Amino acid sequence: MPVYEYRCTTCGSKFEKLMSMSAASDGVACPECGAEARRLVSVFAAFSKGNGGQVASVGGGGCAGCAGGSCASCGH
Repeated sequence: MPVYEYRCTTCGSKFEKLMSMSAASDGVACPECGAEARRLVSVFAAFSKGNGGQVASVGGGGCAGCAGGSCASCGH
């Protein structure tokens, strides 16, 4: 099961939740205040090992809020 990142629409708390992909669009309550939380776009780093044993980055960068694009809140 994947881990999804959320931010509360009321208090701004950011948290992660382990959920099945089929439940990913279900509403999620903030663990701090109980208000509705919004799912964020997650960014991760991935690495691949080539035939010669070399390791190369194949993804990642940026923050969860901007996904590597221009973002006023984080500066990326």
